[in-house]
Amino acid sequence: MPHTSRRRLLAVLAASAASVPLAGAAAAPARAAGAAVPVDPFAGPAGLSSARSSVTLPPLDASYFSSVTLGAPLTATVLAGTPVRTEVTSGGRRVALLTHGARTVVVPGPQRRFAENKRPFVDDFQRTLPDPSLDPADRAYWGTSPGGGSWSTLGPVDTDYSVVPGYGVVGLTTENYSRHASLRDDEITDVDARCTARFDKIPTGQACSFGLTFGYQSTHSNYRARLSFLTSGAVELRVEKEVDDTVTQLAATLTLGTSVPAGTDWTIRVRREGTRIQAKAWRSASAEPSAWAVDITDSTFAKGRVGLRALANKGCTNLPVALSVSRYEVDAANWQTPPTVTHGDWVRVLPEPFDGTWTPQLEQTIRGWAGSTVPDVLAYAAMFLADAPAVTAGAGPAQGKQVLGEAGYGYLDPQGYRYEGADFHEYMNVGWTFPDGTRTGPSSKQVGNLDCSGYTRMVYGYHMGVPLAAGEDTSGNRIPRKSRDIADHAPGVLVDRTDGTAPPVAALLQPGDLVLFNADSSDDDTGSGTVTVDHVGIYLGQDAAGKRRFLSSRKTVDGPTMSDLGGASLLDGTGTYATKLHTVRRI
Repeated sequence: MPHTSRRRLLAVLAASAASVPLAGAAAAPARAAGAAVPVDPFAGPAGLSSARSSVTLPPLDASYFSSVTLGAPLTATVLAGTPVRTEVTSGGRRVALLTHGARTVVVPGPQRRFAENKRPFVDDFQRTLPDPSLDPADRAYWGTSPGGGSWSTLGPVDTDYSVVPGYGVVGLTTENYSRHASLRDDEITDVDARCTARFDKIPTGQACSFGLTFGYQSTHSNYRARLSFLTSGAVELRVEKEVDDTVTQLAATLTLGTSVPAGTDWTIRVRREGTRIQAKAWRSASAEPSAWAVDITDSTFAKGRVGLRALANKGCTNLPVALSVSRYEVDAANWQTPPTVTHGDWVRVLPEPFDGTWTPQLEQTIRGWAGSTVPDVLAYAAMFLADAPAVTAGAGPAQGKQVLGEAGYGYLDPQGYRYEGADFHEYMNVGWTFPDGTRTGPSSKQVGNLDCSGYTRMVYGYHMGVPLAAGEDTSGNRIPRKSRDIADHAPGVLVDRTDGTAPPVAALLQPGDLVLFNADSSDDDTGSGTVTVDHVGIYLGQDAAGKRRFLSSRKTVDGPTMSDLGGASLLDGTGTYATKLHTVRRI
């Protein structure tokens, strides 16, 4: 009797034993100047490796060496509900769930744990902001970092903040007012971060300072490692915490330089792991000191944002003074509760849609999938998350090109926002001829990038073999290019759709389903009442908190993610994606 076994991926499993992480720790980005001190990765909470993303399988045991054989006969039963599904069982145990009119099949397999943690990033401020073409209420003053989140700038006036290519600028136009720029990611616990900046003047009357903030709760409560620039030209390092506007110095003040001229770049580095806080600072043109200047413990703020603070002390008399930040970098970080999804569902794809007829040929296909760990839809989808290793095609139209590995979203416009338009073949840097004869060339600017529909097409089209359209396509036989067309015309069946007032319940949602959103109502036609679906993802499953979590490629995160940076990747709750879910389709 035909069957399969788990031996197919034995070499991979044996190499990684209990875990198959997507990659090891990411290499630290290049430094602006001077010799770098190596950045050790954090161990990671909840047993995560230092890889930013991972897919974990059970440990190797005897079951991996035993054939998985389904008994005879298999029983096929049509289930109630819409869309219509057929459950296939063996000895009373489900071995497949097929949907009439769809190609995706959910089969049981070894339990997997999908996880994602915060990725490193560098913001070197290669953009120009604010955009004067926008209304003042719509302007962003520091914009979005490349993968680390969007910047919030606070106090006392918006126009104190701007970005010119190479520098984020903070104008100290008034004395005794703190100015804060923080990245909108409140869940950071362990972090290794650094900031490089300069003042354009030596202050007179009183000092000016800038500090790297972490564990940031608000402008009134945060940790910071702060460099104070005195009127004498001396530079001092202070590590302190502020709790409801009360400042406590956590270590003795250290003098790091004297007679320092204006315009000298200084770098502050902070490493916080658990309750341990280490800090140091140095002239950026010099080598980074190997030793930490400060090493203390404090448990006041368990998590919070990272960012920076600038201040002209009361009595500073030569304002305005400009702080120019040339680099903000997070080399390693953990979220307090990284998102994880654990289940034993594997999503396979039939060569043709299931027409509701149970045949001997289909039975052979199901038997062949029993116990198989050959990569499925979810495995391919996870292979574009942070730190996923590069895989090169050995044959076919993309021979010699990367077809798997960590993906970005798109290249940056002059204001630092990411362009849409990165389709599957642009990730691979190849031209592509579609079934209708349309030829689309590669884009050198989009190599390694996938926008939301490009990501979906890469997984289901290029890797799983579902036909793809060059653009719009109403046939229902090919996956269209844009999410708005996928919502209505993708191959497969409609699972659920909004009634126009509330998101769909999607009671029959299953892993692998496409989830489509009207995330941005500004592109809707309010005159006709027509909404525009503008985002698509792949449903992954319930996370550790029992919430329905999905994968999608997003601008703020710069690529595919299952995380909550820039909006929770959840279909439950009150977040943007939960409330803006519009359509669920099954390929």
